[in-house]
Amino acid sequence: MPLLDHFHPPVSQRRSWEGFHGLWAAALVEKLNQDVLAEEYFADMQVHIGSQVEVDIAALEESRSTAQDMGATATTALAPAWAPPKTDLILPTVFPDEIEVQVFSTTTGAILVAAIELVSPGNKDQPETRQAFAAKCVSYLTRGIGLIVVDIVTNRLANLHNDVMALFGRGEPFLMTAAATTYAVAYRPSRQPSGD
Repeated sequence: MPLLDHFHPPVSQRRSWEGFHGLWAAALVEKLNQDVLAEEYFADMQVHIGSQVEVDIAALEESRSTAQDMGATATTALAPAWAPPKTDLILPTVFPDEIEVQVFSTTTGAILVAAIELVSPGNKDQPETRQAFAAKCVSYLTRGIGLIVVDIVTNRLANLHNDVMALFGRGEPFLMTAAATTYAVAYRPSRQPSGD
């Protein structure tokens, strides 16, 4: 089956890349779990598009009429609403998209041993999001986690493999040429004996 370009017409007018990437990740998980991975491994997927900020604790303000409806007397005063102190420092940050298949080993508990990152347009959108994606990849690799990056995004032409190599301080021959608009790259971390 051919891989269609979900980022340009005519496909982009009829289908969303988000739907394709989500189904692709699910299909990879199913294939890995049914046919590929040994019994002591399992695959799962993580899909988060955009901000991942969630409220851990919510504070609700109760109005005076609500308190009276609940049987409080008119003389009962409600405590003043709590407000957090003014923020002293605001630090801009990015929340890169996350569409990945994770492979876990179960021999000593669920331990992440590999990941397949499906690149989204948001991962290539700005220098900050490219840096965050590359830093995540480097984090996996420096922990000995195998990694595959699949980039089929054709409406933004940044090369995330080159960004990963830059964080490792590597240049030629590790870099891809500008002609590589779509690519898949596999990283297999291994320990090399030190050359004392």
